[in-house]
Amino acid sequence: MNYTGKKVLVTGAGGFIGSHLTEELVKAGADVTALVHYNSNSHISNLRFLERDVLNSIRIVFGDIQDGFLMNKLSEGKDIVFHLAALIGIPYSYVAPAAYVSANITGTLNMLEAARSHKTGKLLVTSTSETYGTALYAPIDEKHPMQGQSPYSATKIGADKIAESYFLSFGLPVCIFRPFNTFGPRQSTRAVIPTIISQVLSDDSPAIRLGSLDPVRDMLYVKDTARGYMMAALADNTSGEVVSVGTGRGVTIGEIVEMVQKICGTNKPVIEENQRIRPEKSEVMKLICNYSKAQSLFAWEPQFSLEQGLSNAVEFMRVNKPEIDPSVYAV
Repeated sequence: MNYTGKKVLVTGAGGFIGSHLTEELVKAGADVTALVHYNSNSHISNLRFLERDVLNSIRIVFGDIQDGFLMNKLSEGKDIVFHLAALIGIPYSYVAPAAYVSANITGTLNMLEAARSHKTGKLLVTSTSETYGTALYAPIDEKHPMQGQSPYSATKIGADKIAESYFLSFGLPVCIFRPFNTFGPRQSTRAVIPTIISQVLSDDSPAIRLGSLDPVRDMLYVKDTARGYMMAALADNTSGEVVSVGTGRGVTIGEIVEMVQKICGTNKPVIEENQRIRPEKSEVMKLICNYSKAQSLFAWEPQFSLEQGLSNAVEFMRVNKPEIDPSVYAV
């Protein structure tokens, strides 16, 4: 993919997926402006893992997607905008749903209006497979009904629908990009796979403590997710479309634990803890992607296996042991 000469804005660039997307865009020749959530320490979060020559070529801006004035200013002159910034933790959405409405719905509206104002060539709005809820059929395609089984997923549904309205009402070239569960290096230990790996690697964790081991997920390696964004943005036929990317392979959380333990050469017991389990009607039991639409629109195919991705994630956490906090586990 050739992004030479493309002026690009990435919101949420300091996040897990955002940092990988920013890195790949720079390597593809893009002129990248990276929005990182403002903090008093000017911490660039996951961008700190980028090689120095890559990092030095990025324009980093601190701000908040809830600031419509700033989003309008940053979007000016951009050929492509990748909107990833959001509140994503499902457990916290039970506690502070209003914050999710503000960040995920109002924040997305700000990006849509900015893109409309500046006639941006393409805007990718990040959705999530959580918008589908528990599968009514599997694998899941883009025609599957949406189900707001958590305040987080409800706000992402709202953001998706506002994006859809801007295409239908104003002809805005927006694509709703919907990756299934993404994992890999740099992911927070509050996500399930880093939670598992951190406990497997920690000498202070004699057992692996998790919520339910039964949910089935389609785990997509982060480099594949980043490549999907970039392919969708360059394709001429993705405006107004919802596009899902995944692997088409479903595994249970329990199976992932077994795979990580095999990679690490451990055999720790696994303890299911009730306080880590979602409310019964909020738990999403099965998410497996039917990616035939992405395959048709821009020849999408995943390139990394789950086993490859898990090995890479384990190696990253071995090297970055100071980044592991075994006391912080996913709920």
